[in-house]
Order: sequence, then C-alpha cells, then structure tokens
Amino acid sequence: MLAECIRGLLKGWAMNRRFKLFVVTTSSCLVALLMIGAVKGRSASPDDAYKHLAVYTEVLSRIKSDYVEEPDMKNVTLGALNGLIESVDPYASYLNADQYKQYVKFKDNRKAGVGLILSKKFGYLNVVDAIPGTPADKAGLTTGDVLEAIGGVSTRDMPLAYADLLLHGDPGTSVELTVLRVRKGTDPQKVGLVRAMTKLPAVTAKMLPDGVGQIVSATLEAGKAKEIAAAVKSLEQQGARKIVLDLRNAADGTPEEGIAVANLFLDKGLVAYLQGQKVSRQNFDADASKQIWKGPLVVITNRGTANGAEIAAGALLDNKRSEVVGERTYGDAAVRKAILMDDGGAVILSTAKYYSPSGKALQDTGVTPSVPMVEQDAAPGDPDVEPPAEPVEPAPKSGEDMLLKKAIEVLTSGKAVAVNQGGDGWDR
Repeated sequence: MLAECIRGLLKGWAMNRRFKLFVVTTSSCLVALLMIGAVKGRSASPDDAYKHLAVYTEVLSRIKSDYVEEPDMKNVTLGALNGLIESVDPYASYLNADQYKQYVKFKDNRKAGVGLILSKKFGYLNVVDAIPGTPADKAGLTTGDVLEAIGGVSTRDMPLAYADLLLHGDPGTSVELTVLRVRKGTDPQKVGLVRAMTKLPAVTAKMLPDGVGQIVSATLEAGKAKEIAAAVKSLEQQGARKIVLDLRNAADGTPEEGIAVANLFLDKGLVAYLQGQKVSRQNFDADASKQIWKGPLVVITNRGTANGAEIAAGALLDNKRSEVVGERTYGDAAVRKAILMDDGGAVILSTAKYYSPSGKALQDTGVTPSVPMVEQDAAPGDPDVEPPAEPVEPAPKSGEDMLLKKAIEVLTSGKAVAVNQGGDGWDR
C-alpha cells in the first residue's frame, strides 16, 4: 500500500494535467497510511495493536479540538473506516445499517444496470472493465477510468457495494456519472447512461491463417466453459491445429468458471487453490476426463482481465501449458462475505484468496504474462500500468491487433506449448 501511495504521489507531481487525481491520491493515502498500522497490529502483539489505535485516537482528538472549524465527526469517522478497509482490500465495503438493508434488498431483486465492474483505488471508484455491449461500454468507459460522482453524489469514501446499488435501477431509467479519464488526461466529464438488463456476450470463434483458431470470451460467467468447449470442437472440425484463447477484458465471471476453463486444456496438475486466515486450503486439481484440447495454446490478457479469467490464465501459465501474451491482469480473485456488525451495518470483506499453482496470490497482483506487451491505448506514464521489471514491447499505433499478432507469432514460431502425448510432462 505504501509503495502504491508513493507512486501515486510522484505521478501527481509529475503530471500537472492530472492534478485533480493527485489530490484524490494524496488525501486517500494519508488516511490509509494512518490506519494501516492498526490493521497490521492484528498479527503483532496486543500491546503493539493498542499503540496503533492510541495514535489514531490521539489524531482524532486533535482534529476535534484543533481543526480550523468544528468538524463533522460522523464524516471523519466514516472516512477513517473506509480508509482502513480500502488499505487492506480494494473490494471491501463498510455499509451502515440503512445502506445494508438497501443492499440486501438489491441483491435479492437484481435490477438493470450500466455494465460496470468496479474496485476502489485512492478513495474513489475505479473502472476494472465495462462489459461489452452494455451502456457503459457503448459510452466508451474503460479500464482505469475514475468515477468521481454517481447521480451528483461524490464517490469519495462511498462503499463499493453501495455504489453498485446506485448504478442499478429499473430498465430505461437514467443515471449521470462524472468520469475522470485518467489515461486521456482530460478534465472530468459528465456521462449520461440509460440502465438496461445486462446481456452477456456469447463466446466467439473464428479461423485465422496457418491453422490458428481464435476464441474470444469477454466474460467467464456460468456456462462460458461449455461455450468455449463447443468453440474448440468447432475450430478443430474446421482444421485448427493451434488455438489462441483471448481473455482480454474478461473481468466479469466466477472463479469456478475460470477453473473449468483451465481444465479444458489440462490433463493433470493443480489448477488453483483457495486459502484464507480462517479458510483451510482447498485444492482444485485438473480432471483428465474434462480436457478437450491437447494442441498448442496461447492466452491473451490485458489489465481488464480479472477474476475467473485470471485463474485460468495463471493455471495454464504455471502448468507450462500455455504462454500468456499481453499485459498484467487486474488482480481480483477472492471469496467475499458480508460480516454483520452490532449496529446493524456490515463489512463486506475478502475472506479467502485464490492462488495460482506456483503459490502466487492473484488478488491485487494478477498474472504477469510470459510475453509482456502493452496494448495500443496504454500511454507512457499510464498510472494503471505497473512499471515492468524487464523491458516490455510496445504495441505500435495502428489499426492492427498487435497482441493477437504477437500471439500468432508465438504459436507459429514453435514456442507455444502442447501436451506431450507420451504423458510424461510438458513438451515445448
């Protein structure tokens, strides 16, 4: 968290045109850094934990007694709570009693929405992705955009779960968003969207030159593994000898479906495992009877690849079954639950994380491609793109899909991975 804050601060100073985002970053970092010590105290001695809480109490007292004007202590406390939660989990939420009642009702009666998948970053709502074909996608919202307000209500310290509630409503109703397009460096824009029932895009497949088949899955919701399996069989009948599995912008989906997708291409080995502080390790192993493709395979990812799609990409990469071409994935693969509080409110918190076969937690860190390459719309200094440890090949500015081109190059060069028919390991 500290490293993220420092990077955000430095970028804020360096980019005057993004000054507003710098202010957001700075204020959120101060709250998070204040509270994170108390969270870490959980694993230290009780005395250390009380010391951290004592510092918080003293700061709170100073704000109340010495601030230039009498502060609204309810808002101060709420801001501190949200800063605490965000410092440990960007997908967590604290809902007061009234908000939680609305949230439960909303979950039981799912309504129309705008197609946005969100997380919290620097105190505000950050777009993970817009589901293809939805109102948000048609309006051009994309990974990395920041929502400053929903319906005129600031998202500063707004619980993530409550924001999801506000974005949904009856079909045909409107909602206005204030969007800061960080990647474009423009001033905040008002974007009006009309809510609609989300229709998940179908898996598509097509033949490319040199016996390459491309499968595109923009989500990994329930049933997509079966669609991908059908696409594989269709391409095989058309003469495909190699496959590109395109998981770019597949942020919507479930871990279970990601595991099922990986198993279509694996005949053995660990796919992923789930573990938490109070959740015993649960392994998910490949079932040889569910594998349908043994030929060469390459997976494409970008920073909009999340959740189940990350699990699939990580499993195929760690098992040396596939190269992964593209950008580091978003980093969202966890089990979350609502923990009720004494006041009737609730904390929605990640209670267990999914790990790749090599033991890497996918939450927050994502999957790093074996063939890293940035997409065409990622500008230098993009705050959403982690500086790589090694040089990354940039995608030329053109209408051509350079990540797909690179994936085909990897497949046709012999670097792609196929299952060893002898059954004694992987063969490159």
